[in-house]
Amino acid sequence: MRDDPPRKRGGWRRDAFLQAGFLAGAVVGAAATVLGRRAERSARRGLIDWKSAERQAAGRVRNAPGTLDPFELRQSEPIYASAMAEIVPALSRALDAEMPGIVERSGVVDREAWVHANVATFATLMNRVEADLLDQVLPPGSGLVKASMAIANRMVTTRQVGYLLGFMGQRVLGQYDIALLSAESDPGQLMFVDENIRRTATALELPLNPFRTWIALHETTHAFEFEAHPWLRPYLASRLERQLTSLSRGSVELSGEALGRLGRALRGSSSGESWMEGLMSPDQRREFREIQAVMSLLEGFADYIMDQVGRDLVPEVELISTRFHTRRESRSGVERAMMRLTGMDLKMEQYRKGEEFVEAIARARGAVALRTLWLGPETLPSPEEIDLPASWVARVLPTP
Repeated sequence: MRDDPPRKRGGWRRDAFLQAGFLAGAVVGAAATVLGRRAERSARRGLIDWKSAERQAAGRVRNAPGTLDPFELRQSEPIYASAMAEIVPALSRALDAEMPGIVERSGVVDREAWVHANVATFATLMNRVEADLLDQVLPPGSGLVKASMAIANRMVTTRQVGYLLGFMGQRVLGQYDIALLSAESDPGQLMFVDENIRRTATALELPLNPFRTWIALHETTHAFEFEAHPWLRPYLASRLERQLTSLSRGSVELSGEALGRLGRALRGSSSGESWMEGLMSPDQRREFREIQAVMSLLEGFADYIMDQVGRDLVPEVELISTRFHTRRESRSGVERAMMRLTGMDLKMEQYRKGEEFVEAIARARGAVALRTLWLGPETLPSPEEIDLPASWVARVLPTP
C-alpha cells in the first residue's frame, strides 16, 4: 500500500473540514428557514392576542375596589327595570318617537362582562384593517428576525390593550352597545356597569337610585338616536370603515412629529388637536373630524336630553348634573394622561361641545331644530357648525 504525500493528506483534511462546514451551514440555514417560516406564521396570527388581553383586563377589574358578587348585582336589576319602564315612555313623549324592545335589551353587567363585550367590539374593528397592517409590518418571506420582532411587538401591544381595557372597565358607567361594523344589523344592548355607578355615586355623595336613573336616561337616549333613525347606523359605519381602511393603508410608523405630539398631549401642552391627527394626511384628518362631529352630536344630544327630561323624572337632577360635570373637569394627573393617550379626552370634549351645540339650536328654534337634526346625513352638523351653531341654523333652518 502506498502512503499519500503529506501535502495531500493535509489537503484532504482541509476538504473534509470545508465539507463539514458547508454541511453544518446548510443545516443551520435550513433550520433558520423553517424557524423563520414558523415564526412568520405565528406573527401573522394577529397584531394583538385578544384572549390574553381580555385575561389581563379581567384580572385588573376583578381585583378593583367596589367589586360586587353576583347576588348583589342581581338585586339591582329590578331597580334598573323599574327606571327603564319610566324612561322609555318619557323619552318617547319628549322626542315623539317609539323605541320598542329596548327595555327587554337592557341589563346590569359586572366589569368583566363589560370587558368581554368590548374586546369583541375592538377585535371586530381590528379585523377590518389587520391584514393591510400585517402586510406592511411583515411582508411575506420577511424571515426570522422580522417575525420575531413582530411577535415581541404583539406581546407588548397585547399588554397595553389589556391595561387600557382594565383602566376603562373601572370607569365606564353605562353603554349602548351596538356593533357598527357587524354584517348583521342586530339591535343594540343597554349595559349598566353597576359596580362603577355605585362607586361614583358614593364618591360624589349622590343619591344612588336617582343617579342610576340619570345614567340610564343618557344611554337610552343613545338607543333613541340609532333605533329611531335607521339611516344613522349604516351612515356612521361606512364613514368609520372608510377611515379605518385609509389609515391602515398608510404608513404604520410613528413619525417624529407624531411622537412629539403625543409627548405634548401627555404633558397637557398640546394645541387642542388630537395627537392621533399627527398620523393623518389632510384628507384623513378631515374625515376624522367629520366623524368626531357626529360623535359630538350623539354625546351632546344625550347629555342635553338627560338633563331636560330628567327634570321631571330624576329627583335632585340639578345636584347630580352639577357634581357629575364637575367630576369630568377634575381628573387626576394620571387619569388625564391616560385619557389623552387613549383618546378618551376627545370623548369628554365631545360631551361639552355637543351639548353646547344642541342647547344653542334648541334656544334658537326649539323642538323643530332637535327633530331636524335626525332627518338624514344632510342635516348633521359639520365640524365647523359644531363650533358655530348659528351657521347650522342658517343652513338647515333658514328664516322663511
